[in-house]
Amino acid sequence: MTPEDYTTMGQVRAGVDAIDRQLVALLAERFAHMRAAARIKPERGQVRDEARKAQVIANARAEAERLGAPADTVAALWEQLVEASIAYEMEAFDRSRDDTHTRSP
Repeated sequence: MTPEDYTTMGQVRAGVDAIDRQLVALLAERFAHMRAAARIKPERGQVRDEARKAQVIANARAEAERLGAPADTVAALWEQLVEASIAYEMEAFDRSRDDTHTRSP
């Protein structure tokens, strides 16, 4: 059943709940990639990469436009997602190193 076929709010809510479960699973997978990046990057300063951040947000915006989704909203969400991912990766980087001088104060 697609949203165009829904006739009740119960159907809409069930559809949204299903999508939310999928999104959370995808986010968990994305954060697993951040843990891998933290493990692979040799220096903490490499965690924040502004050029890559801009590219990721631009890619999300372009995909939203292609799909007819609100591009500005998607770009704003991706800005938050990327910042949260950077913070998560910094924490993972710090946890993965035993040397305390790599940790932020």
